[in-house]
Amino acid sequence: MALSLGQKAGWGLADMGIVVFVVVKQLLILTYLTAFLGVPVGIAGFVTTAVLIFDMITDPLIGYLSDRTQSRYGRRAPWMFLGVLVMSAGMVGLFSVPAGMAMSANLTWVVAFFGLATVGFTMVAIPYGAQSGEITQDPKERSAMTGWRMAFASIGILIGGAVIPGLAGSMGYAMAALAVTPLMVGAVWLSLWSTRKAPRNKMAAQVNLAGMFGLVFANKAFMVLVVLYGVMTLAIAMITAGLPFAAMYLIVDSGDTMLSGAAAALSTLSLMFAAFVIGSILSQAVWVLLSNRLGKVGALIIGLSLYVVLLYALNTQLPSVNVTAIAGMFVLAGMTNGAYQQIPWAMYPDLMDVTRRTSGVAIEGAFSAVWLFGQKLANAAAPAVLGLTLAAAGWQETTVGVVTQSDGAMAALLNAITLIPAVILIVAVIGLWAVYRPMAARALA
Repeated sequence: MALSLGQKAGWGLADMGIVVFVVVKQLLILTYLTAFLGVPVGIAGFVTTAVLIFDMITDPLIGYLSDRTQSRYGRRAPWMFLGVLVMSAGMVGLFSVPAGMAMSANLTWVVAFFGLATVGFTMVAIPYGAQSGEITQDPKERSAMTGWRMAFASIGILIGGAVIPGLAGSMGYAMAALAVTPLMVGAVWLSLWSTRKAPRNKMAAQVNLAGMFGLVFANKAFMVLVVLYGVMTLAIAMITAGLPFAAMYLIVDSGDTMLSGAAAALSTLSLMFAAFVIGSILSQAVWVLLSNRLGKVGALIIGLSLYVVLLYALNTQLPSVNVTAIAGMFVLAGMTNGAYQQIPWAMYPDLMDVTRRTSGVAIEGAFSAVWLFGQKLANAAAPAVLGLTLAAAGWQETTVGVVTQSDGAMAALLNAITLIPAVILIVAVIGLWAVYRPMAARALA
């Protein structure tokens, strides 16, 4: 049965709420620890990575349990309904550090609530990803669904990367996080309501934990895609984690360009994120069209290659005092990032079908767990890599926002958000073309 437009768009809506937290953990926590709590950047990067590694431990368990869940609402809805509440509460809590505590107490507080939020995120994200393989087996429908998903995700990126920092400047991070929680919860709950009549498997999978993941690991094309998506994510996560530092140190508004007023009103970081989101939203229909015309692998390779070119161009233009020019480049960056956002998420459910067809077992939750494991591993590594890179170059932590940094530290920051991610994306492109493409062609034939 074909999905209605409302069901496709409704399914995509949930990611608007999910991505708010994704952006917060990638973009703001490292900066919050180093620029507002005075935690040395190397320690902050290690702590952030440690929490994210802990979070990965829960992935296989949630995937297994969601596949084994049986309820009148299907296997996924109960997890998503409760998980978004846990995720939202944890996000508010981690920014609610009481004043006057020692650094060790600050770290303990942030780690505890960050851990709670990431568990809630897993409870939502893994069942949500599993739905893309459960409610349709049509590859073109999946591309359309993912286009809707990433359009709504772009709005979530704007909220997490632009609205929350802007609100935080006037009301504090905790109140800013609290202000957006109704939107996060509402997006997930409305998505569940919109897709309540979509096809779904209500029967629990009768396979044990080892059997489930044995079937997933036997799908070699899927496992290669997991690795390559993790490589892509490492590049993007390094850019995201470094962007707040770039907004503070590499993009200094001169006050005399077209968007200077917007930069002053929103903050440079919020303006850059808004530009990035505009580009991403504008590109979603293009990537759906190119995926249908050229194939998903070909479209993704084009998008990542354009991303590499854009990152090199940014390296030649930063530092800059022209916020208008840099905002324009961020629009283009958002358009190229749209391929990374959308296409892999439409590719991996097609590979779920291979295992379902050959084994007769529906274990979309297990596939979603392994898929997110690769993404989370890359997201966990990025803050540590960035923190160690900056620490090795002599980066200075502070409690006042901005301090004078050495030329070596500034150069390290620039390379960490442009040239290093570009090289990582080149590795992903080579892997897609030389390794994944022929394996997927055989598997999907």
